[in-house]
Formats: sequence, structure tokens, C-alpha cells
Amino acid sequence: MTAAPSIHVRFLKSLVRSLSIVFVLTLLLFLAGLTPPAHAMLEGKLLYFPSHEPNRSALTEWKVDGALAGYARLVAQPRAIWLITHGNGGQAADRTYIIDNLPADTSVYVLEYPGYGLRPGKPSMKSINAAALSAYEALRALHPGLPLNVFGESLGSGPASYLCSLPVPPDALVLAVPYDNLLSVAKESISFLPVGLLMRDKWDNVKTLSAYKNPVTIFGALHDTIIRVTHARALAKTIPHVRYIELPCGHNEWSLSPQVRITD
Repeated sequence: MTAAPSIHVRFLKSLVRSLSIVFVLTLLLFLAGLTPPAHAMLEGKLLYFPSHEPNRSALTEWKVDGALAGYARLVAQPRAIWLITHGNGGQAADRTYIIDNLPADTSVYVLEYPGYGLRPGKPSMKSINAAALSAYEALRALHPGLPLNVFGESLGSGPASYLCSLPVPPDALVLAVPYDNLLSVAKESISFLPVGLLMRDKWDNVKTLSAYKNPVTIFGALHDTIIRVTHARALAKTIPHVRYIELPCGHNEWSLSPQVRITD
């Protein structure tokens, strides 16, 4: 979700509006005698903003076990592999602006979330984490011996950090405009609602990164009005070995900064 084109989005404002709607609808569902899963389904529809366009980029379709997993920029003899978990708007094929900031001699795979693009399913923390795990394991098997790094963008900082809690974690992690935990982002602007009860998907990056020892780079955006920079700062403070860079831009412009270009 972010950067260059205007396809990315409304994260915090939409979340505020969405959870307000969910609060009202939850009351109606309760009065109608519907069960909690119905409320959870409503939240899923209001938190995620997928598009469903055909791939018009130069990226190659990437499949795992015969099913669409995302899109990739492949090089003949990569020195490393990158897996990208993107934000909550658009779809995987939109993320060329992230790929452009990664080393040209690496192969890059952009995960398509369930229910995004042409991938079937429904997005949720559970389904997205499962898709990220499946993709990560497939890439480890496909490229044995090569460093496998993960780049998490905005909402995607959640599944990216989740992968860092695995027994064999990524060799390096980069997060752009991330949050410390998703619930704190919501509570910041919706203190008048019982947000903890309304939100089902509560990625906690502080918790999942607590034991991660490999290199971490975090890019915060000083003028971010979607996920305030205080969340990136808070996350960075919990990671002793972090490289934290604050960019003089908003949430959607981080990829345009020359400081973001990764050469390692």
C-alpha cells in the first residue's frame, strides 16, 4: 500500500471509518442474534482494499504447487532473493516501485495475498500469514544456499515480521512505513470505540521481532498521516541492531527517496 502511484490509500482514515461502521453493524448483528464470526467477516471487507486487474507489468507470474503465488522479477544467476509483502491496497503486480529499489542482480518475488489480484481466497491475518509462510518455504527450497531477504510495506510489515519468528528466519528484513502493532494504530484515532473487541487482525511486529537477530532496516516517513511516524520509531526502539532512517515525506512517497535504494 503506498508509494508512487495514487492506487495506495486511505489506511488510517479508512480504518477509522471502517471500524466505526463495524461498531454500528456489530450492534445490529448482536441484536439480530448473529454470531461473532459475522462481525469478523465485516472487518475483513473493510480493512483490505484489493484490486483485481490482469498483470500489465513486466513481472513474471510466480506459482507455488501450481497455484498463483504472486509475480517476480527473475535474473539468471541471482546473488540473493527478496520476498515482498505489500500493503493493503492494490495487488502484487503494482509493486514495481519497490522492486526498482532492490539490487538489480537479485531475484524478487512479490506475494499476492488471498483475495487480491487473480488469487482466490479471502484476506485476513491468518490467510495472509499462511500465504507468506508457504511462499517463504517454497523460495527456501527453490534457492537453497542463497540469502533470502524480506521486504514488508506498510500493512505488509505484519506478515514480513511474522516470518522473522520462524526457526529459520529471513537473512535480512526491510520495513517501509511500518507499525509497531496494528491495534495501536487504530486506538490512536478511535479511542471512543472498543477497538480491541472490533479488530480481529492484530499484527504485533514488536512481539514477532523480539527474538530476531539478523539485520533490520526501517524506513519511517516524517509526514506520514496514515501510519504516523511514531509507530515506526516505537518499533525501531525495540530492536537494538536496527538501522532506522526517517524520510522527509508522506506515507505514499517513501519509495521516491534515494535513501531507500538498497545496494547490499
